[in-house]
Amino acid sequence: MSLKIVFLDAATIGSDIDLSMFERYGSLTVFKSTRQDEFVENVGDSDVIIINKLKVGRDNLPYCKNVKLVCVTATGYDNIDLEYCQENSIAVCNVVGYSTQNVSQLTLAMALSLICHLNEYNRSVANGTYSRGISANILTPVYHEIYGKTWGIVGYGNIGKQVARVAEALGCRVIVYKRTPVDDAECVDIDTLCRESDIISVHTPLNDGTRGLISRERIAMMKKDAIFINVARGAVADEGALADAILEGRLGGLGVDVYSKEPFPTDHPFSSIAGRDDVFLTPHMAWGSYEARVRCCEEICLNIEAYLRGEKRCRVV
Repeated sequence: MSLKIVFLDAATIGSDIDLSMFERYGSLTVFKSTRQDEFVENVGDSDVIIINKLKVGRDNLPYCKNVKLVCVTATGYDNIDLEYCQENSIAVCNVVGYSTQNVSQLTLAMALSLICHLNEYNRSVANGTYSRGISANILTPVYHEIYGKTWGIVGYGNIGKQVARVAEALGCRVIVYKRTPVDDAECVDIDTLCRESDIISVHTPLNDGTRGLISRERIAMMKKDAIFINVARGAVADEGALADAILEGRLGGLGVDVYSKEPFPTDHPFSSIAGRDDVFLTPHMAWGSYEARVRCCEEICLNIEAYLRGEKRCRVV
């Protein structure tokens, strides 16, 4: 069976990835980006659509009669109307596990950079403060060891588990919030995690149960010097409350790679804290090493092959 495949927002996977691997299943049309109002025209009579962040569902799929399979180049699929797809026998596949090492790597990098105040120490050398000094070292701002700290992990899937392994290797006590507690981790309720953790990292999907989970009230529970890191979905946390906590000195550090709107606009609460030494804001890049992006595309190929064989692989519908 030869398929008509369209990749609607290929720029999200990077210009350095060879997409010709998809041509083995039929014809391939690639758009660097697609606006929502271009969706129907760009899909045309395609059988398979590959997307990253475009919204897909009852607002546009009824006008794309040939679509049989939707492949999302991500683990999360909150941008896809699963109910509509199920009602209309449209298969939906995501990719899992391809970015586990990547996202855990950035999580660790943010945590270590913030706890060690690397921005400030790097600047003290770069701006000549160190060279003009009379001491062999500069030890302010005061920084602390990560050893012995409590690291709270919200969401205990592949990424959460990898972060837990790394945190434990560094000597942290790890506590976990998971909707269904497990025996291989110290599971606590979300309020206990917010109160007791020195570092909190979020690795949970966005759904009705996690939207707004890290609320203003829970942010207020956190230790004054706690470090909070969100590499999951922006809407899991109250972004305005996080910005306020930083501006008011009620949070030790903030690392965020995901936002409720991407890219976030100039009037976003984080615009007021961007560039601060106690804040790392990155452009949703935690998943995107070259290796991870290649794995992502290879996983989509395997999903298409399974679909052609009548098998289910990484199927969410």
